[in-house]
Amino acid sequence: MRMTDARHAARRPFPASPEPPRPRVLFAREIQDSGQKANETAKTSSERDVGNCPGFYGSMEQRMICAMSSIAFSLVALVAASAGTGMPTVASGASAVYQPQRWKHVSGREEDVQALPIYRSPSAVQANPNDISRSSIPVMSTGSTFFARWASVSAATGYRLDVSQQESFNSYVDGYRDLDVGNMTGRVVTGLSPGTKYYYRVRAYNASGSSADSQVMVGTTASRAGLIINATFDSSITNNPNALAIQSRITAAVSIFENLFSDPITVPILFRYSASDADGSPLGHAVSDSISAIYPIPWNTYISALRVHATSGNDTRANASLPATALSANVDPSGANGRAIGLNTPPGVSANGNVGSGPDFIYDGVITLNSSDPFQFTRPVNSGNYDAQRSTEHEIDEVLGLGSHLNGGGRDLEPQDLFSWSSSGTRNLTSSGTRYFSIDSGTTDIIDFNQDPSGDFGDWLSPPCPQPEPYVQNAFACAGQSSDVSASSPEGISLDVIGYTLATPSLVNISTRASVQTGQGVTIAGFIITGTDSKGVVLRGLGPTLGQPPFNLTGVLADPFLSLRDSGGNVIWNNNNWKDSQQTQIQNLGSACAGSPCQPPNDLESAILQILPPGNYTAILSDKNGTTGVGLVEVYDVSTGVFAELTNVSTRAFVGTDQNVAIGGFITSGGNGSAQILVRGLGPTLSQPPFNVTGVLADPFLSLRDGNGNVLYNNNDWKDSQQAQIQATGMAPPNNLESAILRTVAPGNYTAILSGRNSTTGIGLVEVYKLK
Repeated sequence: MRMTDARHAARRPFPASPEPPRPRVLFAREIQDSGQKANETAKTSSERDVGNCPGFYGSMEQRMICAMSSIAFSLVALVAASAGTGMPTVASGASAVYQPQRWKHVSGREEDVQALPIYRSPSAVQANPNDISRSSIPVMSTGSTFFARWASVSAATGYRLDVSQQESFNSYVDGYRDLDVGNMTGRVVTGLSPGTKYYYRVRAYNASGSSADSQVMVGTTASRAGLIINATFDSSITNNPNALAIQSRITAAVSIFENLFSDPITVPILFRYSASDADGSPLGHAVSDSISAIYPIPWNTYISALRVHATSGNDTRANASLPATALSANVDPSGANGRAIGLNTPPGVSANGNVGSGPDFIYDGVITLNSSDPFQFTRPVNSGNYDAQRSTEHEIDEVLGLGSHLNGGGRDLEPQDLFSWSSSGTRNLTSSGTRYFSIDSGTTDIIDFNQDPSGDFGDWLSPPCPQPEPYVQNAFACAGQSSDVSASSPEGISLDVIGYTLATPSLVNISTRASVQTGQGVTIAGFIITGTDSKGVVLRGLGPTLGQPPFNLTGVLADPFLSLRDSGGNVIWNNNNWKDSQQTQIQNLGSACAGSPCQPPNDLESAILQILPPGNYTAILSDKNGTTGVGLVEVYDVSTGVFAELTNVSTRAFVGTDQNVAIGGFITSGGNGSAQILVRGLGPTLSQPPFNVTGVLADPFLSLRDGNGNVLYNNNDWKDSQQAQIQATGMAPPNNLESAILRTVAPGNYTAILSGRNSTTGIGLVEVYKLK
């Protein structure tokens, strides 16, 4: 057993709940109405001891919306959450069953730092956590939970909950028959199957008796084919007066990980909110802690499994940095981490924090938030409070496998130790000197590891509060600051290279159909590549194809000419007819362009294949002979496995009426995850410096549609709706007459239709930003 004591302080208890109302007799009609109202109003440190549109197929244009319909508003009856059940799949041949050891992590706070650290700002991380967590995250789906909600009844002192997979309630979900949930108006229902509809009903009670059943309500878990964190809440949470907020914030944290990783495993975690650890010992100065099981795996077995599991550009780079000879006899991944790479490392933690095997050891980890700390379960977080979601994500990171062997003094390395360096080509596996996380043999310092013995050596070095980068895995937390794990955060990169598979959606295609004019009226598509790798892209300029079925447009661009420019306006490549150059290379791509052939259907159309470093680019579509017509400009991502992505695409074009409105199509792709997308429609801004365009679209109108042509959102003036949310992104349109839509979308095909209010015309700009 290995253990070092590095606990950290927390003080203020959570405020007491108000006195419950005096009881009175309940009537069946009252609880029935309460359920109806609920449906009508619902909306959218470490210590270790071991419309009528054509089919959506072919090119992006064939997936465009061909008819505009009026917006259809709908109310979302329930806010669902999801999580999955069942034991994880173990790779074939992984028959060895390894023995678990206990592993404990304790999170600290900034005032416990023993010495002021020398902090170096990370150089390779592209995301700022402050941009990720600007606003409160609502209750959302996970793979094994949904959130049952109901309206309150004034005389109730409590409610009883039934959950079933049958609307008739012929059977019940285990543990959810006549479940007394106390005086709460909601409960996260856990231990469920992903992508499944459930039915629930409640009865209110007080000292005088119980009401009849409410109407039957519906909750659905999210569909998940990848990582599922099966969250369970013990009585320290479910009996807390603030239970709904606590469950909501933990569920939000769980959802982030499920959206990020596609590994087909289930990770059961027990969550607690208490001043005592799972074994009853006081938490003392700890802000939060986690207990999990680790498994000593022979070096060659672990390294071989890790190499086989490589899927991303990060993995390729990191595996190339692995040593040729063993650095320790074993590598000790957590149970979840071992299963992610196909090893037989089952859950091994009991509810009281013991580690072993058998029917009581059903969790991968037990996570406790210290109820003596001033935690806040909403966002933004006040200056004197700690962000409960950030701490929850930190401890989930630990259960998934982040950490260092330095915390327990053992000789076996933890997976994250494989990427610990002091300089290019020089590893540092000690607590002395500089030590940082790198996946390219120390050439790039992604972030420094903590070297303060009062904190976890597997966490990041923490600058003084307020921290410029308050990353989730910083060794010492600051009150009043928030952050989240993301695909490009140090935590996301670290989890990726120790064996988890990123499933973050990315923009893989943008295309805009517009009336291509001359002069300022040519169609200009701009796109931004972010990351550290170069990205292969195919650009196409179509015209004659639009005159053929299924489009059958008139007045199409006869002979498209395409020019690719860098951010300085310099020509990278020009193309008139796509067979003039790069014919073989483009044909050899096959169906890499969002599942369709990359070569244009007509020989007069244009195409360019280029490998571009991160930066800003524009593609200018015009007619070779200076004529006008309806054209289509497209940008395809053809190298999705590298550490780079399209994060912004925009097209400036003449916006006409009917078939000549500007139709921007985009495709998001990437496993189970959802992407937050901001779509903007600009006009008046283009008449101002630095654009100075004449004849702009005076009053843009924007409509966002899904792949079936259904209206997701319409917007005229951006302040009409979502004003606060759009302002929080920092990318609100400059003019109040311009349009913007902020949505979280699942992987799929979407179109943004830009037109002029009252059928006006002019030059406009349609933009799509991938925020997270």
